[in-house]
Amino acid sequence: MAQSIRLVQPDGSLHNYVPSGKTLAVPGQIQFKKRVAFAAAHVVVAPLRTREPLTHPVIDWEATLAYREYLWSLGLGVAEAMDTAQRGMGLGWPEALELIQRSVRAAKAKNGRVASGAGTDQLSPVNEPTLQQVKDAYLEQCAAIEAAGSRIILMASRALARVAKNADDYAHIYGEILRQVKEPVILHWLGPMFDPALDGYWGGETIAEAMENCLGVIRANEDKIDGIKISLLDAELEIAMRNKLPAGVRMYTGDDFNYDRLIAGDQERHSDALLGIFDPIAPAAALALAALDRGEMDEYHKLLEPTVPLSRHIFAAPTYYYKTGVVFLAYLNGFQNHFRMIGGLEAARSIAHLCELFVLADKAALLRDPEMATARMRNILALSGVA
Repeated sequence: MAQSIRLVQPDGSLHNYVPSGKTLAVPGQIQFKKRVAFAAAHVVVAPLRTREPLTHPVIDWEATLAYREYLWSLGLGVAEAMDTAQRGMGLGWPEALELIQRSVRAAKAKNGRVASGAGTDQLSPVNEPTLQQVKDAYLEQCAAIEAAGSRIILMASRALARVAKNADDYAHIYGEILRQVKEPVILHWLGPMFDPALDGYWGGETIAEAMENCLGVIRANEDKIDGIKISLLDAELEIAMRNKLPAGVRMYTGDDFNYDRLIAGDQERHSDALLGIFDPIAPAAALALAALDRGEMDEYHKLLEPTVPLSRHIFAAPTYYYKTGVVFLAYLNGFQNHFRMIGGLEAARSIAHLCELFVLADKAALLRDPEMATARMRNILALSGVA
């Protein structure tokens, strides 16, 4: 019988919780075909080898790549060097490129899929760039990613958001990039809740205008676009845009609040997946997608619905700190032997937040070894003064 653990509540008081002890039974390899699914994967820092943790992190490549091999074993693709990997929050372009190169090499040995983020983060975050500099930065990263052997996810650019004056500037830059890439890319629309610097992306004064501007770019470059990932945490907006996409252009949901019903879809269309939450809920996601393949929708919902409260908690405002919860669950589940992050981001969430995450992960049967997870939760609590 599971032993109770004293957890911290939002008001600072303590309460006893008895873990369920339930965990998902995952067979060997999992396969599914009706949906394309990428997990945006986190990185593992090497705290014992990192001398300057806030500015010069050292990556634990063995643990980082081992987690990607785990995702591939579940049938999930890896969206590499995205915001889940702390891109723009401690992981710079040189480190991101090495991550992409290593991930692609590892994928070849495991028959895994990789699509990697191309952005403009080699540009100075302070100096005002020109549109030409933004275009050149994008092209530099796209060329490096193609040379590594990866598909491209054309990430939203903070630099472009700063310098673009209107929708025509976005259309021009994207048109130039898409004209020169070798293979169709996945576009990326990240809302300001994930990155405030991207407010107003695509131009226009409203989200509706921005959507039409984005659709204009897609229609003008349809042959170079595999799909678009949008992360706006608005299911109805995603469905509206999904219904306007040209035939053959995928909608990759990035909605970490409503992914279960968006992936299930309706009688007309569905969303595929490119999600940060698929990193921590990988077994539930893979089993659910396999159930969807078999037409077992009750089983699909049974597996995914308990993960939604967990996801909504991990991605609660300020949403851009969701990476803390992702890495915390990886620590609880034994994928890394510490809870340290690039830039000290382990401190971005409160102890009460982490306690609730533990409870919600337990209720979703996502603690692989409940006894180990409980022991590790106690370690974290002890560091916060909970006896």
